[in-house]
Amino acid sequence: MSRVQFSAETQELTYYVIYGPSPKEIIRKYTALTGRPALPPAWSFGLWLSTSFTTAYDEETVTSFIEGMRERELPLSVFHFDCFWMREFNWCDFQWDPRVFPDPEGMLARLHARGLRVSAWINPYIAQRSPLFAEGKALGHLLRRPDGSVWQWDLWQPGMALVDFTSPAARDWYASKLEALLAQGVDCFKTDFGERVPLDVEWSDGSDPERMHNYYSYLYNRTVFDVLRKHRGEQEAVVFARSATAGSQQFPVHWGGDCEATYESMAESLRGGLSLGLSGFGFWSHDIGGFEGTPTPALFKRWLAFGLLSSHSRLHGSASYRVPWLFDEESVDVLRHFTRLKLRLMPYLYEAARAAHTEGVPVMRAMVLEFPDDPGCAHLEQQYMLGPDLLVAPVFNDEGEVSYYVPEGTWTHFVTGETVTGPRWVREQHDFTSVPLLVRPGAVLPVGAVDDRPDYDHADGVTLRAYGLGRGEQVTVRVGEVAFTVVREGDTLRASCSEPSAPWALAAGDRTARARAGTGFLSLELG
Repeated sequence: MSRVQFSAETQELTYYVIYGPSPKEIIRKYTALTGRPALPPAWSFGLWLSTSFTTAYDEETVTSFIEGMRERELPLSVFHFDCFWMREFNWCDFQWDPRVFPDPEGMLARLHARGLRVSAWINPYIAQRSPLFAEGKALGHLLRRPDGSVWQWDLWQPGMALVDFTSPAARDWYASKLEALLAQGVDCFKTDFGERVPLDVEWSDGSDPERMHNYYSYLYNRTVFDVLRKHRGEQEAVVFARSATAGSQQFPVHWGGDCEATYESMAESLRGGLSLGLSGFGFWSHDIGGFEGTPTPALFKRWLAFGLLSSHSRLHGSASYRVPWLFDEESVDVLRHFTRLKLRLMPYLYEAARAAHTEGVPVMRAMVLEFPDDPGCAHLEQQYMLGPDLLVAPVFNDEGEVSYYVPEGTWTHFVTGETVTGPRWVREQHDFTSVPLLVRPGAVLPVGAVDDRPDYDHADGVTLRAYGLGRGEQVTVRVGEVAFTVVREGDTLRASCSEPSAPWALAAGDRTARARAGTGFLSLELG
């Protein structure tokens, strides 16, 4: 690309030029202007499992999946019901299909008793067969044509209409339907669709149809997010959204849509996610294994590593299930390994999430965002930084061959402890339980003591793992309300804890010093 052109059917254009000078500072200023992401609840960072889309399922199917995860010691945080929790061609009526879910309240209570949160699929459309169509039409809550008739078409659902979210009354009406689901026990919503917004319409507030084409997704997701904030609390609201526009980053999480089950689509998903992060979106996910088609066992296992080293992680497909034992037994081992790895990283990841919330800097970062002065990072799209200190390079082939770029300094493989010195390109071979995951030189990484759930006390039993601190260098990291400071004095690391109410530890290489609750200082000889 050598040039970019903007055009509009108008007499003038308004340009907003945001100067950094660094890319990270540009994102901070842009999100200060358009809004910064809410902080998602810690439980949302755990593993999500879906019914998938067109598969057959009922409570027995759902229970068998959840029990299968428990038996195989696969930590699960959220179960998602996709479209067919409602009767077909009624999307949306917000009523559980009684043929397959005759006791929704009891089922949701049983899922909660297993320690799970529940997600339900919705969209902003009302099919003509839905009982809500006549109700919404009579109340004036459906988008209308210039002649006053309800705008309808047959793509997706027969006779489908759109809720007119420019009307406060329509927003309240739609929200009331979601409130009933929350009262039943649903915890969050997958806010699918919000695209395909027509232009031959009249909005209730008189909005320009062309301007509403993109803004509709903002109003839709804000309506849903506000309901969750109202009934679940400010720190408990989360959606799984597809459509978005400028400012939609305020309502996380967003996912990449209907990708294919191919390595090419896996790489395209990463490229799109990094672009979204550079556009101010702090949190992002994708369908592990791909949505369209069924992945091979090898592709599924490679995508598991990528998916669990993303801000949010969901197993979801179209016409086939995504429970790992349907692929092969090694897939079970791979999922267990990377899920537990992510949960141990929660003290680090949740602080990266706080940075996204307070500064607008995304959790998953294009390399250029962290290394703007390194020309080797400018074009990289098959690797990324997970937070400020972890480099991830997913593997995009069956054979396990991967090439990635290491910026300046001595980096450390998180799992093996092996070091790599940059700047240079590295070529490696990885099995399915391995992926390039390198720690930045000079980092202090807080690693948790729990690996079976994401929503634990991250500071209780945390280990501060120090990597390559130079003499005299000092690093402060926060874990929730607790601040830890690590400084290197000669060949000694000294660490302090602001609130030593729980045990904690300091580690470097193969050496570890441990502190009991109440101990505010630790020292570790490097040798």
